[in-house]
Parts: sequence; structure tokens; C-alpha cells
Amino acid sequence: MRLIRPFVPAAMAFGIALGSLSVSAAAPVTTPQAPAPAFDADLAQRHGADELGMRRYVLVVLKTGPTRMPDGEARTAMFAGHMANIQRLAKEGKLAVAGPFMPSDSGWRGLFIFAVESIEEAKALTETDPVIVHGEMVAEYHPWYGSAALMATAELHERMVPPKD
Repeated sequence: MRLIRPFVPAAMAFGIALGSLSVSAAAPVTTPQAPAPAFDADLAQRHGADELGMRRYVLVVLKTGPTRMPDGEARTAMFAGHMANIQRLAKEGKLAVAGPFMPSDSGWRGLFIFAVESIEEAKALTETDPVIVHGEMVAEYHPWYGSAALMATAELHERMVPPKD
């Protein structure tokens, strides 16, 4: 019977020092571990976390719609309303994350991640947005299960935006 051995570089097999780093197969290098963060039950509850620190969301992909609003005051007002709607939904705790996609040929324009249990709830919220109302964008809905820590995004974001003079 032929014995097959895994490839082990000679420097590792014999513990030869390489520069200032000594590598040895007999003594593996370990890095000290930071202590695990303490579980914060109040934080988990505030953000709707389950026993895994996760929660249900609905991911909404906003795509180019059938009706492009012409450039001008109406388009400017539509997008101002879109931004105001995002702010309102975030303050209500319904919208965990929102933002645009970078320009591409995919037709994907933006993303909402709603902290809701069902696609029906997400549709009701999305239908309040002026870009949907005017047909500038259409929405595609996907149930998603992710970290409840996303719910802290709005609060953290506000702390990262400098005040306007």
C-alpha cells in the first residue's frame, strides 16, 4: 500500500526560522482572542432580535419604472418627496436601510430594507413613495432574514453626518 502525505513545505516540517518569524509544525501560532462582548438584552429587544440576534425584513429593489419624470421642478419635487418619505419611514422604525445603487445598465436604482414581517406590509409602505406613485420606479420584493443590528443604522448614520451651518 502506498502512503500519500500532504505537501508540507520543508521550512514548516523542520521549524526553520524565516526572517523574524519562526514557523513550526509542532507549535502552532495562536493569536489572543478578545473577550466576547456581553449580551445586551435591552438592545436585542429594542431592535427586535430573536435568539440568534436576527430578525425578519423585506428587501425591496427599486428599478427604473415605465414613466420617467421629465427634468424640471416636478422631478425635483418628486425626489425631495422620495427623500422625505425615506426619512419618515426611518424615524418610524419601519425602514432599516435605504440607498441608491451605483449607475449601471441593470436598471436597479435603489434599495429599501424594511423591518416588517410581510411583503404586503412592505408594499403598503413602498406605495407611499412619490417615485413609485409617479412610475419613475417600480419595486421588487424579497423576504429576508438578517442581523437585527441593521436597526441601529439610522441612529448611527445621524451621528456621522456633520451639522449643516
